[in-house]
Amino acid sequence: MTDSADHHLTETLLESQTLFEGDFLKARRDTVRLPDGGSSTREYIVHPGAVVIIPLLDNERVLLERQFRYPVNRVMTEFPAGKLDQGEDPLTCAKRELLEETGFTAGRWAYAGAMHLAISYSTEIIHIFFASHLTPGAQQLDHDEFLELRTMGVKDLVDACRSGDITDAKTLTCTLWLQNVLADTWTLDWKPADN
Repeated sequence: MTDSADHHLTETLLESQTLFEGDFLKARRDTVRLPDGGSSTREYIVHPGAVVIIPLLDNERVLLERQFRYPVNRVMTEFPAGKLDQGEDPLTCAKRELLEETGFTAGRWAYAGAMHLAISYSTEIIHIFFASHLTPGAQQLDHDEFLELRTMGVKDLVDACRSGDITDAKTLTCTLWLQNVLADTWTLDWKPADN
């Protein structure tokens, strides 16, 4: 979606080539016409999209996860998240991922917005949700999923982001959202879970 006023910046697809097609991701190399009439190539990952959930507990605490992330070879602290299934509604995905990964269900949900995670090399869009009025239950992890839950106060979360203990981009962005919501700078439209 490019505004017509931006035509002087827009690149136009000339040819597209699939480099790799896996179960989860696809890699493409496109040849594009540049705004000045020249051409270049763009390599990028096609991603199905995802959700991230900011689970609000009592006393300005949030629920986080710790899990090993193979590409960066370390255990990361992050908000619960997961990829969209083909054609899946983002809220449906958020409810499923919260239950599967944490065991919690939420009585209220609010959609905060979407973010493009890595605009220079991926199509991935992550939908940001807040969840509150949480009820605990049993995790329903996939057979190859290993993670532990952790609660953290918002101040400690912000400190961990500032110190570099938390470096996950979606969690950093969600912390910005959380700070602004708690400060009443940004508002949310809360809806009951059954809506």
